[in-house]
Amino acid sequence: MQQRKDEQEATAAKTTLRLLEKKVKDMLVDQGRLVEVPYTATLGDTMNALVANKVVALPVAAPPGQWIGAGGSMILESDKQTGAVRKHYIGMVTMLDIVAYIADDDGSNDQMTDVANLEKKMMVPVSSIIGRSFEGLSLWTLNPNTNILDCMELFSKGIHRALVPVDSQMENIQGVELVESASSYKMLTQMDLLKFLKDHASELGEILSSSIKEIGCLNQNVYAITDRTKVIDAIKCLRTALLNAVPIVESSNDFEEDHRQLVDGEGRKPIGTFSATDLRGCHLSALQTWLPLRALEFTELVSRSPLFASKEGVSAPKEMVSCQPQAALAEVIEKIVSKHVHRVWVVDEQGLLAGLVSLTDIVGALRVSLLSKIDVM
Repeated sequence: MQQRKDEQEATAAKTTLRLLEKKVKDMLVDQGRLVEVPYTATLGDTMNALVANKVVALPVAAPPGQWIGAGGSMILESDKQTGAVRKHYIGMVTMLDIVAYIADDDGSNDQMTDVANLEKKMMVPVSSIIGRSFEGLSLWTLNPNTNILDCMELFSKGIHRALVPVDSQMENIQGVELVESASSYKMLTQMDLLKFLKDHASELGEILSSSIKEIGCLNQNVYAITDRTKVIDAIKCLRTALLNAVPIVESSNDFEEDHRQLVDGEGRKPIGTFSATDLRGCHLSALQTWLPLRALEFTELVSRSPLFASKEGVSAPKEMVSCQPQAALAEVIEKIVSKHVHRVWVVDEQGLLAGLVSLTDIVGALRVSLLSKIDVM
């Protein structure tokens, strides 16, 4: 009996090791060409590109020799034959960068409701707003030969995406780099990594059967807005706390509660989600009208947007994607991938918030578990 058990454990260990031999390039087999915007594109053009390509971030390209890349990076596209540099990727622009800029009203609450002011903001070049969110402060590349554990290390630190050179001209390089030159690139995201791991679930073994609480990816610090918070104030909350999304909770009877600020969400009843990504579903004319609305009302309106109606499997803003602390990691990953959300709210048996699980939390916990498994092999 013991011999059989040992043989099963040895087989499982070999299976896990095969997974750990996978490289970044193995995760990019089905990836299409890189979508980007030029540094001269307006915010309006950039939002249109985000909507058209159903993405939440885009690299920004500029002529070589004129810019310093985000975080001091030097990521270049060059001709494969001659090596001549064609463009320089100067940063990544996300929906949070855009909404942070929209919300930056220099202290005037009335200014944001002014149509002319919003139109003016949407005409500025995208290069002028890079770095307004944490992720925009740097731009990373991952060598295609980087192993899966090193890739997980990067994504466990809160980095959501990285450029991957298709044919790197940098020799003997593996891992994360701020300097790169290649004829073309692809994008690898946390979601791509999680989908890859889901497709190789059998190779992860018993790790996926652990609960999110047991494996250590339950984050109990959860901030929220109330059902009385307006869209413009919700955007300011995201910007101030460097968050991409917050749950909407039922307001309390406490008259001192400030609905313009984030509140501690623990123990509160969640009734919706407000995310920077939701604003992709807004045309400029709609955004002008919706900024003064309550965030909860906004999520109900944008849920009927063609953006969400036309993309099968994507969770509409009104939908609450949640789980309980004892939920298996496999169940949570399935929800994230099938609903294409970047976090799952954790609720107790009464349906009250107990925390959240983000892609960063999951990748970090999986990496620690895999390293522990290697140590005992």
